[in-house]
Amino acid sequence: MRGSRAAMAFSEGRLLLHTGPGNKNSLKSLIAAEFVGVKIEVAQNFQMGVSNKTREFLKLNPLGKVPVLETPDGAIFESNAIARYVLKLKNNNLLGSSLIDQAHVDQWIDFATTEIDSGLSRWVYPRLGYEVYSPEVEEFTISAIRRSLGALNTHLTSHTYLVGHSVTLSDIVLICNLSLGYRTVFTEAFTADYPHVGRYFWTLVHHPQFKKHLGTVVIGERTLPPPPKTSAVQDKSAQSNKESNKPIVEPPTKPNKESNKPIVEPPTKPKQEVSKPKEESLAAGDEDEAPSKPKAKHPLDLLPPSSMVLDNWKRLYSNTKAKDFRKVAIKGFWEMYDPEGYSLWFCDYKYDDENTVPFVTMNKVSGFLQRMDFIRKFAFAKICILGKAAPYKIKGVWLFRGPEIPQQVKDECYDIELYDWIKVNISDEVQKERVNAYFEEPDEIGGEKLLEAKCFK
Repeated sequence: MRGSRAAMAFSEGRLLLHTGPGNKNSLKSLIAAEFVGVKIEVAQNFQMGVSNKTREFLKLNPLGKVPVLETPDGAIFESNAIARYVLKLKNNNLLGSSLIDQAHVDQWIDFATTEIDSGLSRWVYPRLGYEVYSPEVEEFTISAIRRSLGALNTHLTSHTYLVGHSVTLSDIVLICNLSLGYRTVFTEAFTADYPHVGRYFWTLVHHPQFKKHLGTVVIGERTLPPPPKTSAVQDKSAQSNKESNKPIVEPPTKPNKESNKPIVEPPTKPKQEVSKPKEESLAAGDEDEAPSKPKAKHPLDLLPPSSMVLDNWKRLYSNTKAKDFRKVAIKGFWEMYDPEGYSLWFCDYKYDDENTVPFVTMNKVSGFLQRMDFIRKFAFAKICILGKAAPYKIKGVWLFRGPEIPQQVKDECYDIELYDWIKVNISDEVQKERVNAYFEEPDEIGGEKLLEAKCFK
């Protein structure tokens, strides 16, 4: 049976992963383990530049790189190999359910490694001071990354996942590699050219198995700045920090401590600390961003005051038990609803004939709601998936601050164009009851079975 010998070894001992904090390559095997229910222990108090230089560690990997997985049958290094081993410990389809799918999974893993990870490394690490920074080389690198993202965007135009209809190892590897770009050099303006890549990335990073280890990913408003021209790192130090030995992001001052390689700096100028707090935050996977200038007020904050406090409604919705929902939550909503300060909108998906697979349809809705996160402070929504069989219908209701759909929503969320929008007439009892049904989630809505409901609050 496939993987039987590995499964036997697994049952006889523990799996111990040696890695530095925040190393994106180690996350591949940890996320894979979450999907198949394999327990991996992470070595405690592991210090890059110290732990990986010991005689004991070099017996596991003579190159002194991480990650390394200790198994009862011996050590494994190289992150993709470790993730494959973990998945083979249990029966699953994450490596592909057929011969052609297995080949395609390997194909996209190679793409994620040679096209995405390699390119991002040449863009990010010189900006962090790990390698010599060259504007000319960076320009060529960015051009190559754009070409790769364009090819990926084309593929994802008609695919929810890279291979088949569910997550595979190729998705895990690609998302981990892309996370480096989204945390450091990608901006909203840069990623706007690749909307399907964005939909794919933000959908998957919100899956529980991904989010547990990736944490919250926040795209920057501006790209990571290049290092000061007066600061450089010796080529030896750059070479010692290859793909599998680098954390997500670390500050330029860290190699001096972690790799025992000196940083060359002109004696006449002090170290520049301007960007250090930002980079330290990224190295720790911290979602906080560097202090910035106070932002101008949101246009919706400038609207006349409303008697309705949206957070009060969200709390009432969340805290009301199902058996009391209609008489407490729905009654409370209409008592606090302010038609002058807020508006209700029905949304019906235009292309229901595409919704033939339940989980793909659900992912479509989840992606839409995730991309609306920027308006969360001013909105509430319930989106329902209806139907006993395919094709499934996507319908829902949105509550927005103001009398119209906010202009920012129209400008920034392309999903808006995929729906028909009708403003709710609250004097029409039929329309009010439709709003009530979306909020309450009964077994049937409008004579159609409720398959799934998603709340945006």
